[in-house]
Amino acid sequence: MRDFDARAEDDLAEVRPAVLADADSERQRYRLRSVQLRAARRAFMARHLDAGRVACLVRGPGARPRIGDYVLARVLEIGRHRRLETETGRRADLQPGDEVILVYGARYAPDQFRGEVPSRLGACHLLAAGGLAGRCIARHAGVRAPTRIAPLGLLADETGRVWNTRDTAPLAGADSRLPDGPRPLAVAVAGTAMNAGKTTTAAALVRGWRRLGLAVGAIKASGTASAGDRFAYLDAGAEVVLDPSDHGLPSTADVPWPRQWETVRVLVAEAIRRGVERLVVEVADGFLFEDSARLVEELCRAGLVRGLLLAAADAAGALAGRAWARERGLPLLAVSGALTLSPLAVEECRHHLDLPVVPPARLEETAWLPDDALVAA
Repeated sequence: MRDFDARAEDDLAEVRPAVLADADSERQRYRLRSVQLRAARRAFMARHLDAGRVACLVRGPGARPRIGDYVLARVLEIGRHRRLETETGRRADLQPGDEVILVYGARYAPDQFRGEVPSRLGACHLLAAGGLAGRCIARHAGVRAPTRIAPLGLLADETGRVWNTRDTAPLAGADSRLPDGPRPLAVAVAGTAMNAGKTTTAAALVRGWRRLGLAVGAIKASGTASAGDRFAYLDAGAEVVLDPSDHGLPSTADVPWPRQWETVRVLVAEAIRRGVERLVVEVADGFLFEDSARLVEELCRAGLVRGLLLAAADAAGALAGRAWARERGLPLLAVSGALTLSPLAVEECRHHLDLPVVPPARLEETAWLPDDALVAA
């Protein structure tokens, strides 16, 4: 069987009726037919790209992908992700031979993949359904191998300048300074691990506040951009929904901390400017991941949130989460998440924790979290 790079070169030959001169001989530009760009499925992460400003593909040994670079790729083999979240959020079936517009990025997902941005345009993987392209370097044993893709080239303008999400994001260049005046009461939702129920908990809190007639915002402050998460918050009634892709980061994995923190501050400032009265800030993954732990600490210490809800998968995780929060002086208000599906796990928590255990349904139906709890936090 021929290797992936050889097949990718064959694919490229179909889209290069003319080679454009380039000052860098190892970084060639190839004229891209507009009909091919229109036919390619655009991923959710690529929703902000203006296709009319794409003129060519950049390839060659000198073409080195960066986080946020747009890439045209062809599906080689279907694996874990059989469907792609498109620019509208609809999940479209994928088949070998499909051409898609994706975004390069890294991923940290213990229940799925650890992926990185490759150093060259060789064959790589679809790391997330939202359209994240990268090289898988580790995966959970219970998860299928990732879908394999062949990059045809980086999308660029007429001069060969590669388009990046930092160029196209709606909040690119936005002010990270918080507006003057009163701030909304805000809560962070962190978890013990992936799939601990963070988004479910946060969405329930959004719905509970919304039922009180309040204008609510929801921010996914870290992790990988996902249409599913965005729509979960919109469906719960959030009037403002933001994530790092709105500031040009398809994923926060492998992004230097100053850039991550700048993005979070931009998102919070934007939510305040849009007039929300309550704000939920979800932090991805679990608190043992260094980036997540640091983000929760900084959110609390900077006063961007007034309290913390912990989504836990089981009682032992909740106990560890309480110890972690108290060691750092964080204002942990309650435990929620997936463990509340088990009456026995809830009983274990109530026996060992001196904290409320609040199922998402209670957050949703009665707006359990009162203002005075936040003010006192």
